Amino acid sequence: MIKISDLMTMAGGLALMTLPLVASAATLSLPADARLAMSVIDVVSLDAEQPRRDDILLRPAVSGSSQASHELPEYCIVVGDARVEGERMRITTKALTCIQTNGSESEIYSGELSAAAYEQDGSFGLAVCEEDRCSVTPDQAFYLQLASPLTVEQQDNPGARINEQRRQADGRGVANPIPAERPNPDAN
Repeated sequence: MIKISDLMTMAGGLALMTLPLVASAATLSLPADARLAMSVIDVVSLDAEQPRRDDILLRPAVSGSSQASHELPEYCIVVGDARVEGERMRITTKALTCIQTNGSESEIYSGELSAAAYEQDGSFGLAVCEEDRCSVTPDQAFYLQLASPLTVEQQDNPGARINEQRRQADGRGVANPIPAERPNPDAN
């Protein structure tokens, strides 16, 4: 089981590049009722012995859909829970982590996300159950619909500070590619 804090650490290397996701003034925002095309990262299977799985990982669907109202970046990660309810799999979300890059600069956004999975036809839950077993695979796209607006503040990015130090070209930067002038001990 993956902890949310572990997810935040893993997401540090992900890139975020998209429109119409709004990231300005250190805030990432999506409106209430936004519909996002998503898929699971790994197969999620549920049955009578395991009717629930917590901390499943979702990502934006590889193939977009005209029915989605908004798009998330390709490398965003969403954490959610799945459970069997009747003849459907219900997926609800609880956290989102993204990194937006602008050239060599990057911004990290991480926070709570309240959304639920819907089928392509708009019906609640996923119709992926057969003979007391429910399974969704990474190639199956579905929608997440936000229950409330998403507003996530930019997080501290220690990597950006380290990279800035490395980019300094005047000899003061850490791990500077330009060597400082110093005597050659082998020169006679």
